[in-house]
Formats: sequence, C-alpha cells, structure tokens
Amino acid sequence: MVRPVQNPPNPWAKTEVEWLDEPPNATLQVFEEQARSILSENESPDLPFRFSLNPYRGCIHACAYCYARPSHQYLGFGAGTDFDRKIVVKTNAPRLLREAFEKPSWRGDGIVLSGNTDCYQPLEASYELTRQCLDVCLAFQNPVSIITKSRLVARDAGLLAELSRRARAHVFLSIPFARDEDGRKIEPWASKTSLRFGAMRALADAGVPVGIAIAPVIPGLNDPDIAELLERAREAGAEAAFMQPLRLSAEVLPVFEERLAEAYPLRAQKVRNAIQEMRGGKMNESAFGARFSGLGPRWAMIERVFEAHCARLGLNRERITREAPTTFQRPKRQLSLFDDGSQNR
Repeated sequence: MVRPVQNPPNPWAKTEVEWLDEPPNATLQVFEEQARSILSENESPDLPFRFSLNPYRGCIHACAYCYARPSHQYLGFGAGTDFDRKIVVKTNAPRLLREAFEKPSWRGDGIVLSGNTDCYQPLEASYELTRQCLDVCLAFQNPVSIITKSRLVARDAGLLAELSRRARAHVFLSIPFARDEDGRKIEPWASKTSLRFGAMRALADAGVPVGIAIAPVIPGLNDPDIAELLERAREAGAEAAFMQPLRLSAEVLPVFEERLAEAYPLRAQKVRNAIQEMRGGKMNESAFGARFSGLGPRWAMIERVFEAHCARLGLNRERITREAPTTFQRPKRQLSLFDDGSQNR
C-alpha cells in the first residue's frame, strides 16, 4: 500500500543541491511504501544479471524512451506523466536488503541497482536509500553494479571505492547524447551530459571501475554521437562500454513519438524510418533474444563503429563485469556492550 506524503522532502533544497540540476517545471507527488521485498529476480535470458534492487518506482528524469514506464501501471498510475511525477519511495529498502542477506539461502549473487528506475534520481539526495543499501552491501561484502544517468552517484564515490576494494563494485553512466541540449530534449530532467562525464571522472579518480552505457541508441538521432561519447568516456576514466538499441513497448511508443515530434519536428519521420529499418519494419521488437539487437545495414554499421572505437581506445580489454567467485560473507556478530558475557561461561 502506497501512502501519499503531504510534505515530501525537497531534493533541491538540501545541502546536496550542488549535485543536482535545476528543478523541473512539474508538480512532483511522492508516495511512501513499506515494500514486502526488495530484490527482484530476473527471468529474462537477454539480461546479464539475476537480481536487481530498485528503491524508487517511477523516475523524475522523464526520459521519453524509458522501458520502465509500463511498470507504473501495476500501481494504478499511468505510463506517461504519472511515471515522471508520481514517485513511490520504498522507505524500508535497506532493512529488507539486510534481511535478505541474513537468510541462509542467500549466496552472494551480484546485485544491479537501477535494473528498472534510476536509483540516483533527485529524491535520493533526501532519502539516501541507495546509499544505505550500499552500506549494507559493504557490511556483507556483496558485489554491486550500478547504472545511472545522475551525477549524484559521485556523492558516494568513497563508499563505492571501498566496496570495489573489499567486494566488487562498478558503475556505468548511461550517456546516449554528446550534447547537453540534445539530451534535454529527450531526457529532460536527467543530469546533463557534461555533468555525467564529470561524475565518471570523480568515480574513476576515487578508484571505482567505471564504464559508459550508450543506451539507447536511436538510429537517425544519436548514432553519430557514438565515437565522440566513447572518446570522452575514455578521457574520463572509463574502462568499459556497451550499447543497446531503442526499445519502444506499446505504452512507451506514444510518449516517445510525442516528444520526438515536439523536439525534432523536421527529423521525426526520418528517425521513425530508421527505427523501422532497425526493427525489420516495426517500431519495436519484444521477443527474447532479439530485443537487444538490431537488423539491417545501418545497425550493422553502428556495431562496426562501436567495436572499432572500443578497440582503438582500449575499452572492454578487461571487462569490469567479469564473473568471479563471490566475496559475500556475513559479518560476525558482536557482543553487546551491555552483555555480561555469561553466555560464554
């Protein structure tokens, strides 16, 4: 059951405001929830992880292409502006994560934060749920992967660096547009491109393995940016890169098309044609095994460009996401300061 918050914390009015951009011109509604569980188990064969953790439902970044939009409908909200402006906060996320780790059945699988919505969206500056979950992961030395579009991740550079030393932790900054103004048109309230590269540099300098996710690739719109994005990522300390083609489910398609027509009225039809070419005449491909790849000569060229520049720059030479034995271990229980020790006599 979600509970509306009458006076939600304002992430633009706290001391962490230096990590955020200008507030959106939209009314934000915040709902708090006592979730029943916090780890989602992935059953898709195309995704390289089993467990993900999402402290927030919905995302004020308002990316027009976000594949998570349909999940908001499970709450009785819409996949359009409701997804951007009605955010559900799982206030008990850190406690649930600790309880999951304490179960004998937990074997220390890596956890992906932001498997659905961004774990560093602006409300994280106030609630600090992602940071608290990372503290739990550090206590249990559980491996962590993060994907985010927010420079707020740099706030936790020290914590993530310690996690990478004692367990495994890496961060991918999702950066699909080379210029701030282009990003603003399609992902209006995510951190600017330039600020995301700044966060990448801060994490790399702290000793956190970082990479770039060029996601989504929108043929006819941002595919010319690939070479520049990879170059800037390498300069900012990235060790790895991946890309994914645009996915437009039934609920996401009208949101994306409306934003595309508004932002690029003269290019919109060319972009649609390029997407259809990549999807075999359709606007979307939902089949497992095909939804994360494209078709046609244009997509083949995109892949060649990506692979050639990764090879030239030394990206993916040693994959930071490589599988390895888990570092997970439960912390030893400490005697209470008020325990007289009689139990050991």
